[in-house]
Amino acid sequence: MHHGSCLCGAVRLTVEAPLQDPIACHCQQCRRQSGHYFSAVAAPKSALTLDGADALTWYRASPVASRGFCGTCGATLFWRADDSPWIMVAMAALDAPTGMHLSAHYWVDHKGDYYTIADDLPQHEGETA
Repeated sequence: MHHGSCLCGAVRLTVEAPLQDPIACHCQQCRRQSGHYFSAVAAPKSALTLDGADALTWYRASPVASRGFCGTCGATLFWRADDSPWIMVAMAALDAPTGMHLSAHYWVDHKGDYYTIADDLPQHEGETA
């Protein structure tokens, strides 16, 4: 079980499922919303419980996906595809210790020009697998 929240605590979350290691997404949307690349972990939507969901705001980021953030403090919390049973939960929102380690980089062909990916993790162009 994993717990977490936004910066101000208005939105609190619990994920009651085992989670795989997170990914880093370097696409332009993730970088613009988060301020750098977005590190997130896939969780079953059915395993996610929210407290303070009334403070959660969803931004329609594309024709197929939305991004969730706290309407009070602005903290980035989620990315979800419309037709998926999964939701991507921001690693920064989860309480430590998570016991997880970054597993791969995605959309590396869109990464910012101001940083270098300096680890040996797999790198993928385009969307996640």
